[in-house]
Amino acid sequence: MAMKVALLGCGVVGAEVVQLVDQQASELAARVGTPLEIGGIAVRRLGRERGTGVDPQLFTTDATELVTRPDIDLVVEVIGGIEPARSLILEAIKAGKSVVTANKALLAEDSATLLSAARENNVDIYYEAAVAGAIPLLRPLRESLAGDRVQRVLGIVNGTTNFILDRMDTQGAGFAESLEEAQTLGYAEADPTADVEGFDAAAKAAILARLAFHTQNVTAADVHREGITEVSAGDIASAKAMDCVVKLLAICQRAEDGESVGVRVHPVMLPRRHPLAAVTEAYNAVFVEAESAGRLMFYGPGAGGGPTASAVLGDLVAVARNRLAGTSAGEGAHDTGLPVHAMGQTVTRYHISLDVADRPGVLARVAEVFAQMGVSIKNVRQEGSGEDAQLVLVSHIAPDSALAETVERLRGLDMVHSVASLMRVEAFSEDV
Repeated sequence: MAMKVALLGCGVVGAEVVQLVDQQASELAARVGTPLEIGGIAVRRLGRERGTGVDPQLFTTDATELVTRPDIDLVVEVIGGIEPARSLILEAIKAGKSVVTANKALLAEDSATLLSAARENNVDIYYEAAVAGAIPLLRPLRESLAGDRVQRVLGIVNGTTNFILDRMDTQGAGFAESLEEAQTLGYAEADPTADVEGFDAAAKAAILARLAFHTQNVTAADVHREGITEVSAGDIASAKAMDCVVKLLAICQRAEDGESVGVRVHPVMLPRRHPLAAVTEAYNAVFVEAESAGRLMFYGPGAGGGPTASAVLGDLVAVARNRLAGTSAGEGAHDTGLPVHAMGQTVTRYHISLDVADRPGVLARVAEVFAQMGVSIKNVRQEGSGEDAQLVLVSHIAPDSALAETVERLRGLDMVHSVASLMRVEAFSEDV
């Protein structure tokens, strides 16, 4: 007897899921142990041409009725957003249906409620497609590395921003020009705010941190977030001078004392020898540093209908197998309770470029400010230009609060005309 699937949403990803279920019907039946069949599709509006080749009778606007129907076994949610997705998923779970979702925003905001409901009702909720598209990442963090101690996760988890920064680095294009190309190619939305301001990456960072450190205390609101709109050609040039490349990274890191975690999204200068520096175009990659496993990297296409639908189908096969066996393999209730520490407590390095007056004593005065804040200078370079000069400094590691205060004090010096460039520098954990 076929296992029936309710699909919530039939946009780019949903339509691709429908087509794959149809095209791979015999293979999916063999993998699961029984056929999978689309039992209904909830959409906002009927009568719209969707190109799925599905019987129009399957479409409905009553999503609640669909997910609670007695003949429905599994629910796939690809409508996105917080509501009505959350309410519909909870209704499905309470009705005894296992759920597959690609909803990063919802998981980043309220995964604790969803996971708790799934445990209470002995069903699964899988969400591999919520982060990095087709890249098998979340299950390895949740299962394969469950016996290890993850120290740090660095990820390029937004293809749009990676494409833009790659164009700025390799072709010398400006931000606006690169964004326009990304939109033309379909990598960026007409309103790219969620991507370029880091909101999309922050939601994914929250999910990664929760899985990597087994803590329910991380939501998108806890993630320090900076976008790429202020990255300039000067920043790109400065990075090249250091043999670095600029990337927007999601960084999840356990504090040195192990008592808290830091979760942040912002542009960084990354040494070209780091594996993430070689990730170009709209690709995603996540670099994991664990105590026993060492360094692991997951790489591949991070968005698009095909890759995301592939991850959805992988989860669908898994939850279908569990249902057929009468089991569930959801996440355990264990919670380390690790809190998220403030960005100011994060240990990092700064690259600072100052436009200064070209006169004796300037470097000494700047170094004095660093010393007053307890921040040491790793290297410094000065270039003169008439009555003005540019002073480029890279700090040693220090708390972000001390580095930020150092920059503010430098701005107040009369010989400092402006802070021309400011960006954090990341590398391997032992190098930071």
